Amino acid sequence: MPSIQERRILAQDGPRFALPGCMIDSFVLVGVVLLAGQFAARTPLPAAVALAATLALAWPRLQRWQIVAAILAFGLGIARASAMLHADHAVREPLRETFGPPTRCAGLATVLSSPAKRGDRVAFIARSEGLECEEGTRVPTGTVLRLYAANDDLARHDRLEMVASLGVAEIFRNPETDGASVAAARTGAMLSGGVLDAEVVERSRYSPATWIDRARLFARRRIDATYSAGAAPMARALVLGESDLPEEDNEAFRVSGLSHLLAVSGTHIVVAVLGLVRILEKLFVRIERIAAGMDTGRLAAAIGIPLAWGYAEFAGSGGSVRRAALMTTTALLARVLARRPDGIRAFGLSLFAGGLADPLAAFDLSFGLSAGATAGLLVLSRPLQDRLQVLPAVLRWGASPVAATLSATLFCTPWLAGLGPSISLVGLVANLVAVPIGEMISLPACLAHLLLSPFPPLERGVALLGSGSLLAVRAIARAGTQASFLQVPVPSPTPWQLAALAIATVALLLRIPRDRKLTLLASVACLVCLEGIQIRLQQPHGKLRVTALDVGQGDSLLVDFPDGRAMLIDGGGIPGSAVDPGERVVTPVLRERRRSRLDIAILTHPDPDHVTGLASSLPRLALGQLWDTGYGENHATVPAYQALRQALGSRQVQVVRPQSACGKSLDFGGAQVKALAPCPDVEPGSTANNSSWVVKIEFGSTSALLVGDAEAAEESRLLGCCRDQLRADLLKVGHHGSRTSSSEAFLDAVRPSVAMITTGIRNRYGHPAPETTVRLQQRGIRVFRSDLHGAIVWESDGTSTRVSTAAGGQD
Repeated sequence: MPSIQERRILAQDGPRFALPGCMIDSFVLVGVVLLAGQFAARTPLPAAVALAATLALAWPRLQRWQIVAAILAFGLGIARASAMLHADHAVREPLRETFGPPTRCAGLATVLSSPAKRGDRVAFIARSEGLECEEGTRVPTGTVLRLYAANDDLARHDRLEMVASLGVAEIFRNPETDGASVAAARTGAMLSGGVLDAEVVERSRYSPATWIDRARLFARRRIDATYSAGAAPMARALVLGESDLPEEDNEAFRVSGLSHLLAVSGTHIVVAVLGLVRILEKLFVRIERIAAGMDTGRLAAAIGIPLAWGYAEFAGSGGSVRRAALMTTTALLARVLARRPDGIRAFGLSLFAGGLADPLAAFDLSFGLSAGATAGLLVLSRPLQDRLQVLPAVLRWGASPVAATLSATLFCTPWLAGLGPSISLVGLVANLVAVPIGEMISLPACLAHLLLSPFPPLERGVALLGSGSLLAVRAIARAGTQASFLQVPVPSPTPWQLAALAIATVALLLRIPRDRKLTLLASVACLVCLEGIQIRLQQPHGKLRVTALDVGQGDSLLVDFPDGRAMLIDGGGIPGSAVDPGERVVTPVLRERRRSRLDIAILTHPDPDHVTGLASSLPRLALGQLWDTGYGENHATVPAYQALRQALGSRQVQVVRPQSACGKSLDFGGAQVKALAPCPDVEPGSTANNSSWVVKIEFGSTSALLVGDAEAAEESRLLGCCRDQLRADLLKVGHHGSRTSSSEAFLDAVRPSVAMITTGIRNRYGHPAPETTVRLQQRGIRVFRSDLHGAIVWESDGTSTRVSTAAGGQD
């Protein structure tokens, strides 16, 4: 998002793209097209259409060599991104099948990335040097690891002798959450886990990266020692780029549109580096020997270039700060060469260099938000500010910040829409109040604090000032979340919608056609049509679709009915993990499928690997009924169950018990939903697993049997009460394929052709049990596993069925 200093620097260039007949800057053209090529590695057709359309629109303003350069850049982007993704897949997939659950490994590793605080531990990337694991497994030398350790005094290039619990880095493979695989490819981490014990056997002493990490450690400790407990995580985010805020604060900053204030970005470069360059210039002017022999401004600018990159490294080297460092370097280099700085050209060069440095930079959210905000400043800020001059004099003081915030937010909308289910209109007001506090008090105080440790009274005083200002910004963010009526729901943009937005943006900037209102109307109509197509594709009518979402070690099934309605069964949850499948999987999948309402949600039983994701996803949705056996009300349960019931109870959502559901059939466009267990009610003394809802769905001559975590005892009751109703084409295997489920008698009664097993690659329970998979295979049942195949989709038109998986297999 824009800073006060950035607005002053960029304003001099004005809206060059908006002038008719202008030539398009070559670096901007090639940089944008290079990033578009990276997108094309995942969605080739929409990206290619967008490129062809934009080149056609810009044809009169392009030279032939620019067109050739754009096409080559597009091809380069595709080739490099595809190669990186393919290489990652080629290494990761064999590991998924061979490494197994987390195991204890011992040996050497070298720290590759700057450690960042995560709760009471630090997270970092490391490279293995021949780790030996239990049961004879060996981690190949050079394997990239994501580790979490209690040792906070680590730095890049340090070598560790360690014992760690390692497993394959878990990526939830759902078509709607494909960004997770791209993010994993960017880091290259194949295994992840916690360090149980570690000793630094060789400390790096001569690497600049190591010195920077030592400085980061010192800054982290001083912030924790002097800032208030509530402000310290925000100060670390602001100075070190560490994302360690409590979830409540994260959500407050996101909803209120103030997340950018705690993200290390171009603002920091402007304040820290350009401010220091100005100080150096004034200092050199006063040194007669220097001032007499050279241009002090050029000397200060030359010193500023390495300072910009050093600060970028100190601040965590995220995508946004690297882009800002590139842009700052271009501006400073122009000063060194006695050339006039060109904001647009510097912006284009930063995009081009960023795309060259990172083959998947286009998928870096921070890079995208930073680039979008800067583009908004360059293109729209000044015209909007001019338009706002019609306001009364008493209100004109806000013209500049309002124009900057609006222009940056508008260009960031595609990324913001992908970040959350809504965009806050309160963000404009919140930014007007919070940005001056953050940029003029919090950021300078946090940066000055780094230099004051030799002066404890001053350090404490600045920390008090910084804490107060940060807590004030947090209060504004929390207040913004209360204005829920100002939250505008937005769907996550599809690749085709992004392509349409890109074409429309070029048409508007180049004034093609001359009537911009016509362009806007055509763009809106196109986006609405594409949204209708997306809804139609994601909510198919006339078909029954059962999707076993990949949520790791847990269950979550999404059922799309032939009449367009939907049902969610469980929400997943990884015991002992801070990862919430509701946030990571269920909510994004529902957004992609344009589901803001569920007719039925079923909690089969209140174990954490079934209820956790429901507790975080259901409160955001309109919900018709919650099916709950009531087992959790009479037994000790996890906090997620209590949170779910409290959240839905406050909304007066109807809760359906077995007594109400058993013996009835609900019709959803020809699909019949029946509860088979626990009927007529939960049996006294029964376990949670054996109190699971068992649901059968019939559509035409096809059917699916979904049994939760039912084990042998519940299977036996089903065989006794309703054997003739068990026959089904699809069986969602009970209890993740454990040895206590899927008895021979039960399988013989169901006689499925397809079996889904929901289990995680990192599970410690041995799921699925070998004897269970053998029983399934002996009966010729096709088995699909979420740990191997990712999300599994079973679809029926009432007479025939087909199965597809996120890993690419289908029949």
